[in-house]
Amino acid sequence: MSPAYSITFAVLDIKPEAYAVSPTLSARVGIAALADDPVHAIALRAQVRIEPNRRPYTEGESAGLLDLFGTRDRWHDTQRSFLWMHATTMVPGFSGGTEIDLPLPCTYDLEVAGSKYLHALRDGKVPLLFLFSGTVFFKGASGFAVQQIPWDRDDRFEMPVAVWQQLVDLHFPHAGWLRLRTETLDALTAYKSEHGLLDYDQTVSDLLATRSKGSV
Repeated sequence: MSPAYSITFAVLDIKPEAYAVSPTLSARVGIAALADDPVHAIALRAQVRIEPNRRPYTEGESAGLLDLFGTRDRWHDTQRSFLWMHATTMVPGFSGGTEIDLPLPCTYDLEVAGSKYLHALRDGKVPLLFLFSGTVFFKGASGFAVQQIPWDRDDRFEMPVAVWQQLVDLHFPHAGWLRLRTETLDALTAYKSEHGLLDYDQTVSDLLATRSKGSV
């Protein structure tokens, strides 16, 4: 059996990266290599997927998931595993086993499926699937050997929803993020200036209040 095929991965923990410039989670990953030769390095890649059918949802959460999965009666067809992100890192050399931090760069763009899903959750766990791949460099008596990580190296992890909420509060306290077309942003800017409003949050609130009064 070749050394690369004895390598396994396990996600041990996920937490917010407190000092990152942009929103980033850090996954603590344990690596075990049962081989005669030490591992010189690993160019590690991970596809992180969300498996929504692995957890229940409250009525409030289901309302936030309507755009993603439709009504509850359709969930058995629509709740499929979907990609959240790709992550990469270089693992330094080790023998036997090691633990590393895998950066998970995040976005709070609510037009992205992963962010929309996470924003809808109020409590419980986020069901994640890590699919590991990459290149392993071995240093043996005859020199270096290069092998690919087998395709079946994966691990599931239940990330507390509170971890995501902590990350959002760290970078966007009491706020969210929406992408607008240039024409819409120009119109909001003009409305804000015409009415002497302080910021875009107040502008949108004023427009919503005006609409609410008009519908009475």
